[in-house]
Amino acid sequence: MKNGNLRIALIGDIVGLPGRMMFQKYSRVLQHDYALDGLIVNGENSGTQGRGISAKIVHFFKHNGASVITSGNHIWANREIYSYLAQNTDLLRPDNFPNECPGTGVTTFETQGFTVGVINLQGRVFMRELVTCPFRAADSILTFLRSKTNIILVDFHAETSAEKLGLAYYLEGKISAFVGTHTHIQTADDRILPLGTAYITDLGMAGALNSMIGMKKEGIIRTMITQMPEKFMVDTQGPFVLSGVVVDIEPRTGRAVAIERIRIVDYDLQVDEKSE
Repeated sequence: MKNGNLRIALIGDIVGLPGRMMFQKYSRVLQHDYALDGLIVNGENSGTQGRGISAKIVHFFKHNGASVITSGNHIWANREIYSYLAQNTDLLRPDNFPNECPGTGVTTFETQGFTVGVINLQGRVFMRELVTCPFRAADSILTFLRSKTNIILVDFHAETSAEKLGLAYYLEGKISAFVGTHTHIQTADDRILPLGTAYITDLGMAGALNSMIGMKKEGIIRTMITQMPEKFMVDTQGPFVLSGVVVDIEPRTGRAVAIERIRIVDYDLQVDEKSE
């Protein structure tokens, strides 16, 4: 804690082995340097080839200090995770997927004697998945969560800045922090909204800096030119980046009092893609 406020870091999409290695290298550094009370990380791209997640990787994140792992549209890429989702709440899938899907999009964790709520939702604009309205889903979740805590964090996995900002303003004053994920590009609009909610349109990612969303650019560019399908591969060439934010929250009111962007670029880390 700092000045009586909880300090929680939220890290953007972890992409494949490079992202996991960056998280492993810097998660403890962040916890020490920022005196963190919680660490949330989006892990939906952390698996092999940069899609999905496994139970083994969930344990890896937890071992390296993650309180909760959020996700998004790639959560279903690895079928092995379905049973884990059904039995655990430290890994979230977007809550506005159909109720028949395994898992949940809301959980809580305890830190410094306080309960912190975490919500994971997915957008609908330019997204392939047919999810229900995130605005209505948020209303329903908050009815449940507000009886437990007023410290609430939202990871909104969505494509457009307009949809992210719209939901943030809709929830302003009802939650402590609203962060966007999915585009893998960290935005520079971090701020405290007037009613005390910390906001950033996108946290960014952990992965290869000179890539396209953590993937090798050549195949993506060929697809853009030819419209022919290509197998996208995780880029393992450095330098590598890890980005996110640290939010300070007044625990009694649940209002955010500060937000600071994190962006670490590592020119020395070596990644052997054969070790995946």
